[in-house]
Amino acid sequence: MGAKTFHEIKAWQAAYQMVLETYRLTAEFPKSEIYGLTSQLRRAAVSVTLNIAEGFKRRSPVESLRFYNIAEASLEEVKCVLLIAKDLSYCTAEKYERAHHLCEDAGKLLYGWIRSQRT
Repeated sequence: MGAKTFHEIKAWQAAYQMVLETYRLTAEFPKSEIYGLTSQLRRAAVSVTLNIAEGFKRRSPVESLRFYNIAEASLEEVKCVLLIAKDLSYCTAEKYERAHHLCEDAGKLLYGWIRSQRT
């Protein structure tokens, strides 16, 4: 049986945990980055969950898949900004690894969700 709400989608649940971790992580970024990397990283992370939710409610499978693909792209953006933040020493290697691991988990689940929706 399929999901009845976006909350039930495992990919959304994993992405939501990634968003929470992103907000915790970016709270420690330099204040000079509030309109830079902090904002970019938070918007990209939130975009993953929002696009999964929006795709879930779309009436046509083609539209749904478009939003799920946007979520995948936003997830890649998160990974890129995380790497930049780590290399600028805005977060420790440990915190980067934790956040990156959450991204990888969300990505695998999102990929699986997309595959399941294509059939």
